[in-house]
Amino acid sequence: MDIIMPKMGESINEGTIIKWHKKVGDAVKQDEIIFEISTDKVDTEIPSPAGGILKEIKFKEGDTVEVGTVVAIVESNVNAKVASEPETKIESKKTVEQPVETQKNTVTDSSSSNIVSIEMPKMGESVMEGTIIKWYKKVGDKINKDETIFEISTDKVDTEIPSPVEGTLAEILTREQETVSVGTVVAKIATGSGSAVNLKKEQTVQKEIKKPEPVAMHDNFTSSVTMQKEVKKVDGDGFLSPLVLNIAQKENVSIDELKKINGTGLSGRVTKNDILSFIEKRKSQKGTTSQPVIEKKLFAAPAPSFGPSEIRTSVITAGVEKIPMDNIRQKIMDHMVASRDTSVHVTSMIEIDMTRIHNFIRDRKEEFQQREGVKLTYMAFIAQACVKAIKNFPLINSTLDGNTILQKSFVNLGIAVAIEPTGLIVPNIKGSEQLNLIGLAKAINDLAFRSRNKKLTPDDISGGTFTITNYGVFGTVFGTPIINQPEVAILGVGAVIKKAVVLDIDGTDSISIRPIMALTLSHDHRLIDGMLGGLFLKHIKETLENFDPDNL
Repeated sequence: MDIIMPKMGESINEGTIIKWHKKVGDAVKQDEIIFEISTDKVDTEIPSPAGGILKEIKFKEGDTVEVGTVVAIVESNVNAKVASEPETKIESKKTVEQPVETQKNTVTDSSSSNIVSIEMPKMGESVMEGTIIKWYKKVGDKINKDETIFEISTDKVDTEIPSPVEGTLAEILTREQETVSVGTVVAKIATGSGSAVNLKKEQTVQKEIKKPEPVAMHDNFTSSVTMQKEVKKVDGDGFLSPLVLNIAQKENVSIDELKKINGTGLSGRVTKNDILSFIEKRKSQKGTTSQPVIEKKLFAAPAPSFGPSEIRTSVITAGVEKIPMDNIRQKIMDHMVASRDTSVHVTSMIEIDMTRIHNFIRDRKEEFQQREGVKLTYMAFIAQACVKAIKNFPLINSTLDGNTILQKSFVNLGIAVAIEPTGLIVPNIKGSEQLNLIGLAKAINDLAFRSRNKKLTPDDISGGTFTITNYGVFGTVFGTPIINQPEVAILGVGAVIKKAVVLDIDGTDSISIRPIMALTLSHDHRLIDGMLGGLFLKHIKETLENFDPDNL
């Protein structure tokens, strides 16, 4: 069976192999990790799609290959000793010289229990990974169906993930602050007859780890395995991922420099962002130091030891605080740049006289809240007018798949919700074309409440067809929003402010004070031209300005 370089996202066309977990001739089980890759969006481990023997490795560690390229071949053989022979031996008494890995609070399930795998959920069409920020349960805990077991963070949402079944948490495969791709199994729950789960708490199991053979990235470099040993001798935990080692090799970061980096990962481990920040700081210091600095390579030629590198202290400017971006802000940044580079953005603006709606809300808001239980705001009226305009101009409610237009007959209306301190989430109202004004008001209120209380589900933020963003709630009068991919348009709502306007009354111009709102439509000019965008806004304007309370 051919093992290919997987596609880790719509815009990913290549990946770099940073580590082989198997060598030619090794037995491989189905779903067992065989290699690790790095792309511009995710670093992840790739499992084998079938059991067998690893027959051929076509690319070395450090090679970058295109998506779909065959990188290895696994020879499937029903007679191979794959399923019956474990890769490692578990010994509780025998002392082994190889490194040992300690596992605590494991659960062993009996034959009467079923194991349910819990995967990293897909929290949106463009979301390819998520970070586990908190586990609410530990191994061995009883779990009720729909009870929260962990919390995740993505570029679109921080949310709590409920258990799909009742049972006992048998295994946790991903730790807090680890980022994994969508679909990765992060935990396992044992279900069944309750007592069928045999919990082994606080029992240390030592697992013998096969000593991997070093694979040189280059003839002049020693293997990353050797460097891991060097770091462990000094730092105790000292784990360095293959990705970090690969970056260190390319940027000539010495072992002593690596040991002085303050890691922000689990147990103080050095992450990709940590080493990239260090490299950037080091580059900025090269022009400020007058003393010669001797660089030490991490992967030096056959030298048995590494001498100390010269320590350079950074110059801290008074009054400047360096704040690392959180996960959500980094992902928002990435997706905004991707949207800018994907869609040809054009923005149109129109002003709307909100007098009729303004007066209706003023006169009926208390009655409405007592009767319906929600506050009546401009947004419900705007949402309803937007849905009506989409029905008349359905091309606005489309996505592009290459040269194919996917026009939707349903309207899943996205409502952007600001989350403190720096987040933004766009849940959507499914089937909003079927709701009246009251139904839309209740749906908008419900989405806002659940967004701010981490109660959204993956379905709430996936499948959107058109988005409204209300920056007017912060007093902003006019804006040019960025399209929420893969949609083709987004409506920006400005604040309603009182303005002096010229009115034509019986052929005579007069000046009046009116509540005016500016709407902006950013649309993808690849599909939506200026005429269609203008007609869409004009339809919304006419709907809002001609609001009839008697036809509510």
